[in-house]
Amino acid sequence: MKRALVLALTLISVAFLTQPRSGSTQHLPEESCSVQILVPGLKGDAGEKGDKGAPGRPGRVGPSGEKGEIGDKGPKGSMGRHGKLGPLGSKGEKGAGGDAGPPGPNGEPGIPCECGQIRKAIGEMDIQVSQLTTELKFLKNVVAGVRETESKIYLLVKEEKKYTDAQHYCNGRGGKLSMPKDEATNALIASYINQSGLIRVFIGINDLEKEGHYVYSDRSPMQTFNKWCNGEPNNAYDEEHCVEMVASGGWNDVSCHLTMYFICEFDKENV
Repeated sequence: MKRALVLALTLISVAFLTQPRSGSTQHLPEESCSVQILVPGLKGDAGEKGDKGAPGRPGRVGPSGEKGEIGDKGPKGSMGRHGKLGPLGSKGEKGAGGDAGPPGPNGEPGIPCECGQIRKAIGEMDIQVSQLTTELKFLKNVVAGVRETESKIYLLVKEEKKYTDAQHYCNGRGGKLSMPKDEATNALIASYINQSGLIRVFIGINDLEKEGHYVYSDRSPMQTFNKWCNGEPNNAYDEEHCVEMVASGGWNDVSCHLTMYFICEFDKENV
């Protein structure tokens, strides 16, 4: 209502200003200026409710809601497929023995035999097998390689034996434990040891009969030639009466009870 009153007063004022004043000698133009003042009208009545608009775009996903309470337990499901077999368990303890069963029926009588003759034949066969086995080992050593001079053949035997057993081994095959009686023979045996990848072997020298009096395996006395290592022979612990050759070609007195490889020598005329 107040706004309507203001609007009416405004229109009356405009009309008054546009009328000419009486007694005025001023010439007025034929068309008076018109002034239009736009004033907002009164608020109209509310219109009818329009039609429902189209759905808007989906809004952003809202934050997760609070976790609800756990529901009731559902019914038991059907049985699933069988799983893979597990690993075998550890072996259990042996059970207690059962009771002895009843004795069985007697067997039929055996056929009489001459057991004495059979035992004798078996014993002879055992001896032959043992001899063949020994010879086979000897042949294997021969095939492995030998060393030669003009008059001698030297064979490295790769079987660990005590000194006296090594002596008997060589003697049983027509030879002797190797006897390096000169520089050339000593160098040949040392080279044989090195090429075989060994460190030491028995050679045919000892003072078993008399301390300090060294002889060769053929019982001949040592002459001027020797290859003793520094400080040897020293008869350590009063029990070193046999001799070894090391890979460098030097000699060392050792206990005859040690076991090691050894070298046999054979005369070519006897082979």
